[in-house]
Amino acid sequence: MNPNAMHPLLASGAIAVDFDLTFLAQVVLFSTFIVVLKPLLFDPLLRVFEERERRTDGAKREAREMDERAGELLTRYETEIEKVRREAGVERERLRAETAKIEAQIMTEARVETARILEDGKAKIAAEVARMRGELAAAQPALAAEIAASMLGREVRQ
Repeated sequence: MNPNAMHPLLASGAIAVDFDLTFLAQVVLFSTFIVVLKPLLFDPLLRVFEERERRTDGAKREAREMDERAGELLTRYETEIEKVRREAGVERERLRAETAKIEAQIMTEARVETARILEDGKAKIAAEVARMRGELAAAQPALAAEIAASMLGREVRQ
């Protein structure tokens, strides 16, 4: 037997709904479940969702605030580092200038001391040469006699 042949509305493809007591019982049961489950299940679940959303938004806000604060700290840090670099550069240049000045002073003192030592040495050498010339001049007649005696092979008087 063909099931579509049993009911002419089913054969046409239309759905027929009978409003009898089972339908009414289902509506009553559904409404009862909604009334009972709303305070027991749905409301707590909605509160959990709302709390999670609130905490997520709070965490996002806090993360944004921390990110902004970190950006401010980084900017301040970079500013301070640049300031310290500038100060270090100025100090380095000051020390270089001071070092160059001290170096020039030391070189000048060294040149003066070297010139003094050379002059002292030249004076000592000149004095020694003069003394030796004096000795040589004093010994010249005796040396001449000795050389002549050696050449002549006999003693020569002065």
